[in-house]
Amino acid sequence: FRENRILNGTELCVGDRDDSNLYISMKLKAAAEIGINANHVRLPKTATEDEVLRRIIEVNENPEVHGLIVQLPLDSINPMDTEKVTNAVAPEKDVDGLTSINAGKLSRGDLGDCFIPCTPNGCMKLISQTGELAGKNAVVIGRSKIVGAPMHDLLLWSHATVTTCHSKTTDLAAQVGRADILVVGAGKAEMVKGEWLKEGAVVIDCGINHIPDDSKANGMRVVGDVHYPSAKEKAGFITPVPGGVGPMTVAMLMENTVQSAKRFLKTYQPGKWNISYAKLKPQKPQPSDTAIAHSFTPKTIGRLAREVGLFSEEVEQYGTTRAKVRLEALNRLKTQPDGKYLVVTGITPTPLGEGTTTTTLGLAQALGAHLHVNSFACVRQPSQGSNFGVKGGAVGGGYSQVIPMEEVSLHLTSDTQAVMAASSLVVDTINARVLSELTQSDKVIKKLYHISTNIIWSLYFKILLQMFFTLFTRKICGIGSVASEMMAVLALSTSLGDMTRRLARMVVAYSRKGRPITTEDLGISGVLATLMRDAVKPSLMQTMEGTPVFVHTCPLSDIAQGNSSILADQIALKLVGPEGFVVTEAEGGAELGMEKFFDIKCRSSGLHPDVVVMVASVHALKMHGGGPAVTAGSAMPKEYSAENLTLLENGCSHLKRQLENARAFGLPVIVAINTFSTDTDAELGLVCEQAKLAGAFEAVPCSHWAEGGAGAVALGQAVQRAAETPHQMNFLYDLEMPIDDKIRAIAKSMYGADDVELLPLAQQKVALFSKQGLGNLPICMAKTHLSLSHDPEWKGVPTGFTLPIRDIHANLGAGFLYALVGTVSTGAVTHSYELLSETNGLRLSFIYVG
Repeated sequence: FRENRILNGTELCVGDRDDSNLYISMKLKAAAEIGINANHVRLPKTATEDEVLRRIIEVNENPEVHGLIVQLPLDSINPMDTEKVTNAVAPEKDVDGLTSINAGKLSRGDLGDCFIPCTPNGCMKLISQTGELAGKNAVVIGRSKIVGAPMHDLLLWSHATVTTCHSKTTDLAAQVGRADILVVGAGKAEMVKGEWLKEGAVVIDCGINHIPDDSKANGMRVVGDVHYPSAKEKAGFITPVPGGVGPMTVAMLMENTVQSAKRFLKTYQPGKWNISYAKLKPQKPQPSDTAIAHSFTPKTIGRLAREVGLFSEEVEQYGTTRAKVRLEALNRLKTQPDGKYLVVTGITPTPLGEGTTTTTLGLAQALGAHLHVNSFACVRQPSQGSNFGVKGGAVGGGYSQVIPMEEVSLHLTSDTQAVMAASSLVVDTINARVLSELTQSDKVIKKLYHISTNIIWSLYFKILLQMFFTLFTRKICGIGSVASEMMAVLALSTSLGDMTRRLARMVVAYSRKGRPITTEDLGISGVLATLMRDAVKPSLMQTMEGTPVFVHTCPLSDIAQGNSSILADQIALKLVGPEGFVVTEAEGGAELGMEKFFDIKCRSSGLHPDVVVMVASVHALKMHGGGPAVTAGSAMPKEYSAENLTLLENGCSHLKRQLENARAFGLPVIVAINTFSTDTDAELGLVCEQAKLAGAFEAVPCSHWAEGGAGAVALGQAVQRAAETPHQMNFLYDLEMPIDDKIRAIAKSMYGADDVELLPLAQQKVALFSKQGLGNLPICMAKTHLSLSHDPEWKGVPTGFTLPIRDIHANLGAGFLYALVGTVSTGAVTHSYELLSETNGLRLSFIYVG
């Protein structure tokens, strides 16, 4: 066979019957002799019907197995519906030919499109050796689904005149006497006598019966349904028992298995999914994103999962259009080579965004639906701020978006809700601990009684105190801040165990003596992992054209790494195979999301990308070239809709700077120009020219928003070419560098700063973290995404500035230090903490305050 593929078959049996074991051993021996790898799956007598069905489904979905046999009878102490079990076998793997679908095709005469049951098929092979069948009188005794009924159909479609006899047939001897061909499968020892036969008849005896025989060691002898000594005197041809039909049955089983493999190979393309894609019919003028999304009916998520090579047991469906993928899939595929790995980033965007997500999805559609290579997109789950903000839906747009829109944009599979529940648990645990320590000390109790001797007033005061602490701790610790690190933990975890360990080492407070307090110290790390046990599984959805998408995690791009999850990328890389492509997104400009992608995410995952795609737009480049401010919710100034090559050329200096940033990591960089209807050919040509002069591998205008994957085909082809070029990824800095030097390396290389200035609090944190042995962690810069500098109003290529670092925090669960740049806010409330310290002397602080 092509590529020297191994033929694999599986035999499933229930119980431990001696006759079944004998037959199974014969089949296993025959398979080994001709090079078929036969696997025997034995289930105990205690197996339930559901257990049997699950094992059958496992084999059905395994592309490496070409044939499946269920050994009958099912010897279980539990009730078994034999028909249900038999029909659970996939018809294309039913090499026994016993499913209703194969039986139906046989009865209709579709012999070339079904599997013929092995015993009847073997009988036909023997009969065909005796001469012409057409016009002969054939009699079949027995009407079982395994022998009699299919035997009747086979003889009929071979143009014999067929009579089927059974227990209600009158004058059986007379019927037998007219038979030119007699096939007996009645299950009654030696019932057909020699004198019944027509002279010279062909006799096929399918019976296996045991009768007493004192001459045998076990006291039993095997005979057929025909009395062989008398029948052989009249028959022209006759099969003995044993040694007649039995070996032919085994031989036909082997032939069916080989035939199954051949049929599989006719449609099988090594490394290619058997996937269907939707055909887009873009409309002009283009409808709204919502109208476009509602105009398509996605295929069921179960079908998509099967198309990309996932097994049913690896998929947890949430309705019909979304599903969680269990991490067992990654374990099953661990020996599969990874596919090509692309990261999509962008220039510094306008407040309206520049389409990195739309480009990610459009490129995945182009690679899959148009260039016919396996492709998987991996994007972040949108936050409600994105969904209800000025940009609208946050998972693509136009004809390059994830559908259904409402499901992906709102609760999806409740990962965010799980993170928020876990965060609330941390805050409430701290709240309870603080309140307990405050109210249970002797000093405080005496003070409470001193305030009022009235027990009612004392209880009232305690209630007010509890309310104050609940409101205070939720504000100061910040559920959002805790959730941010938990989401970062979720995105950077490589397994459930890894996530559990990361959650356990999250620092959420300090003791009165200044010792860091972790969730493990609070005794809640296991509960946190339980709350998030399902959130660690990537969510599977699809694009407009039916290509697969993992939507998983939404860490922020300022105080976190701003990328989708490692696990989504890892599973996708295994599923696409070595010739496929995984397109993942790094949020924000290249200096922010892309740098964190390489220096934080890739360090955690061990994955090395092959190509960087940088998204740019004429609008954004004009803004960086000195164009008027772009305000969310307001009409775009005319400078952005009219051709202005001078403004655009000035803005290309920003593109050049970001290309330098991307190329610093050693990979080929392709510029994808996200086009708008107002862009002119001259403007697009200028951007392409400037991009190539700045070192881009290629620069490609793309219209995927308006045309779907068809508008990104040229980009996909450029990506394919770039992925084949020699490349070696490298990191921006060495982890063993001092903390301030790593910050300085990022500021100078990525932002173009002259230097950094660590303010007093940041200097203290550098000394503290270095002393605590945290100096070898990567750095996550908490900086505005609207400028290369720390000032969001400073567009283009800022120069001559010093980057102020006001504070540094440690996200030990996520595994990085994050530096607060300039006035960027993390939602903390420092003053409330100081006020509390002054009023009651408590020395409790929270790592998220800053």
